[in-house]
Amino acid sequence: MPLYQNQTLRIYNSLTSEKEVFTPIHEGNVGMYVCGPTVYSNVHLGNVRTFMSFDVIFRYFLHIGYKVRYVRNITDVGHIVDDVDEGEDKIAKKARVEQLEPMEIVQRYTVDFHDILKEFNFLPPSIEPTATGHIIEQIEIVKTIIDKGLAYEANGSVYFDVVKFNETNHYGKLSGRNIEDMLANTRDTDGQSDKKNPQDFALWKKAEPQHIMRWPSPWSDGFPGWHLECTAMSTKYLGNHFDIHGGGMDLKFPHHECEIAQNEAATGQSPVNYWMHANMLTLNGKKMSKSTGNNILPGEIFTGESPFLSKAFSSSVARFFMLQAHYRSILDFSDDAILAAEKGHDRLMQAMEILKEIQPGNTSTFDIKEWRDAAYEAMNDDFNTPILIAQLFEGVKFINLMNDGSATLTAQDLDLFTKTMSGFIYDVLAFGNVKADSNNDKLEGLVNLLIGMRNNARANKDFALSDQIRDQLSALGIQLKDGKDGTTFSL
Repeated sequence: MPLYQNQTLRIYNSLTSEKEVFTPIHEGNVGMYVCGPTVYSNVHLGNVRTFMSFDVIFRYFLHIGYKVRYVRNITDVGHIVDDVDEGEDKIAKKARVEQLEPMEIVQRYTVDFHDILKEFNFLPPSIEPTATGHIIEQIEIVKTIIDKGLAYEANGSVYFDVVKFNETNHYGKLSGRNIEDMLANTRDTDGQSDKKNPQDFALWKKAEPQHIMRWPSPWSDGFPGWHLECTAMSTKYLGNHFDIHGGGMDLKFPHHECEIAQNEAATGQSPVNYWMHANMLTLNGKKMSKSTGNNILPGEIFTGESPFLSKAFSSSVARFFMLQAHYRSILDFSDDAILAAEKGHDRLMQAMEILKEIQPGNTSTFDIKEWRDAAYEAMNDDFNTPILIAQLFEGVKFINLMNDGSATLTAQDLDLFTKTMSGFIYDVLAFGNVKADSNNDKLEGLVNLLIGMRNNARANKDFALSDQIRDQLSALGIQLKDGKDGTTFSL
């Protein structure tokens, strides 16, 4: 029997601002769409945090037995600078500056995006569609919305009629806005725009002569509006009505608001049951910004080549740092914070090494089922990873007690405990990776070599060399422990 049948998962729904019991549209199946990157620059560390949140959500659904279709798009059409309907396309601008073809820009930064996420131990999505691969679908949706009287053509561009749509629907329900206030707070453009109303948004834009990326359509040679691509790709692969749509908090308005309007206009039904939004990542208490220099790239964490870092950190430590905060909370990145996270991460991983050597006893002095239920309850409470991590450290305490011989578990309970710890640490939270394991093997071999040299020095009564090896290892954070079965070490 799948685990999910014994779990009550509650998800915070941005549409209702409440935690709701998760009930999939199709029993045992989850359809989830997450807005992916616009590939015109290196992936931002804040974006990594958002995608990591949904990676954990994806992993947890799989862990409890759901079959998941996870769709995360690549925006390779580019959208207008500052996400408005006038100005220069972000990818086209980058291509012009670097004197490259737009698709060279797309390829370069798509590869970077995949490399960084692989380094962070992400699972790939089930489907990763591109906006340029779905131009036909986007044009068909525009035709449908025009036919229903909720969009209009003006000088080769097509705009969504927000005021007309709002007569029968609620534009602004996701972000808690109403159309009257939005119209009242918008400056009059004195007829400079082709839009009927300032809040109308582009479904299709006529390309100016200098615009590089363009496709033929019934209205003009042009390109789709930014919001349209996600409507086309989510409905194509998940249907007109699916379970979860996610993204960063900054996408709630206008992007996701416009998606809802497009879907309802085209299909006549609400597209998504649960809207989920991950919060932002700050740096030293301030918003990350390339222009102010308050910025750090994900790759710089692995190399330590940043003025904000005192050293390099593994991707597993970076994951541990990010997952210490709930996905809906603002998280502040700093050198002190990730140094503290490294200590916690290493303590957790060291305990897992100790657990491998624990032998079962005749009785259990620890209620494994109660502890396990609390761990699942943490994730069932809107994927609360910090509470889960706290519960895992309760497990660490018990591992240390068992290692000292002051607590025991029966073989059956020890097996359940080990599987639960491993399942959450490696499968759900995805700490540790192949590269780290390989480095650990090399470290273990090197330290054991030095232990052998120290043992030879002690046998030859060269205690000065013996103490020197011990003290220099200690200075590196490697503690030696001499026992009746020989010398062991810990980090």
